[in-house]
Amino acid sequence: MTKNPMSSDVNSTPDSQAPLRVIFAGTPEFAAHSLTALLESQSLLNIDIVAVYTQPDRKAGRGQKLSASPVKQFALHHNIPIEQPQSFSLKHEQGKVSRETLAAYRPDIMIVAAYGLILPLGVLNTPTFGCLNIHGSLLPRWRGAAPIQRAILANDAQTGITIMQMAQGLDTGDMLYKVSCPISDTDTTQTLHDKLADLGGQAIVTVLKDLSKYQAKAEPQDDTQANYAEKITTAEGEINWQHDAFSIQRQIRALNSFTYLDANKDPNSRIKVLAAHPIKPDQTTQQPAGKVVSVGKNAILVACGPDAEGIQHLINLTKLQWAGGKPLTAEQIANGDKLQDGDMLL
Repeated sequence: MTKNPMSSDVNSTPDSQAPLRVIFAGTPEFAAHSLTALLESQSLLNIDIVAVYTQPDRKAGRGQKLSASPVKQFALHHNIPIEQPQSFSLKHEQGKVSRETLAAYRPDIMIVAAYGLILPLGVLNTPTFGCLNIHGSLLPRWRGAAPIQRAILANDAQTGITIMQMAQGLDTGDMLYKVSCPISDTDTTQTLHDKLADLGGQAIVTVLKDLSKYQAKAEPQDDTQANYAEKITTAEGEINWQHDAFSIQRQIRALNSFTYLDANKDPNSRIKVLAAHPIKPDQTTQQPAGKVVSVGKNAILVACGPDAEGIQHLINLTKLQWAGGKPLTAEQIANGDKLQDGDMLL
């Protein structure tokens, strides 16, 4: 049976004297922003961050050396105890030990942000006031792994942060607090990530200022309005120049996009498309989709496929990277010989 943090069998209001014992669980930079905000607000919130949970160190870089997550690096710098369990599953002895370790911290609440490890019901029920998740979308829209990228790809006008009381299921728990963030036509996954990371830190501080109030007013999600932000695949980054310019520009903003100069798609002819300017409505063409119309110092103009009204626009590419090379601006490309008017991108 799921423990309700607002039920009568547990204290529904944190002790006003003793600090709230907080465990933080997160891994990437997005989570580190929230951990920073919590640490800076410990006195204001009357909390004590008793431990940080993060993913085990992973191999990274060309040397494939073990690398600590941003959250672990932050915790090490601030001398916060660190736990890196492989699993909480009771199917393995290690999972049982992980649960016992968690319980030994006597947590009042667990704050979760992009942790990357499934938390079983037994873990969700361990803290007195349950587990709160900092999610990078306005739930129930974009539940799942890649809400930032999916919001850009879908041409959403806004996204935001939802503080959610965690329950079994993928981002299905009751919502405690939501704050929105507009998406501009120049936002990339990185810029939107940074905005939401800061917003997430502010949002969790807001909730913890009056936790009992927000938990008492928790709002169930409308499952009929839910959709899912599936993990991004490498294949989704390949540009199909038959698509319209606006869709391609969103793809470039959202993903690690790429194209080829060779019809056989030789890896050596692969080009990463790192940046593109917003589309100018008056820049239209009748050239074949994928044709490089102009290699200029400000932008490389490429013909795209027709939009819903049958109009073909030009896309303005501003930064590219060839296989094994460094990122190049349009001006650097114009001054070299890597790309010429009339080339076809495939």
